[in-house]
Amino acid sequence: MPDAIVLTIDGQSVSVAPGASVAAAVALAGSMVTRRSVTGMARAPLCGMGICQECRVTIDGHPHQLSCQTPCAPGMQVRTARDGGQP
Repeated sequence: MPDAIVLTIDGQSVSVAPGASVAAAVALAGSMVTRRSVTGMARAPLCGMGICQECRVTIDGHPHQLSCQTPCAPGMQVRTARDGGQP
């Protein structure tokens, strides 16, 4: 992929096209789980426009970032709640 952006999601390197959202990169990493509800239920992007807040992840140490509204950047570190932890 020419001019691919490489970022890390939950320790896994992912390459995406320029302009791709973090939510798209999470999907390419193999899981759509971005966070867990207060009861522990897996949550994932729903609306794709930042209203539902279901796509929240931790980006470069900043929690509660909207993955559907955040473009990927080279070297970005993303943490989801895929493993059961809260991002």
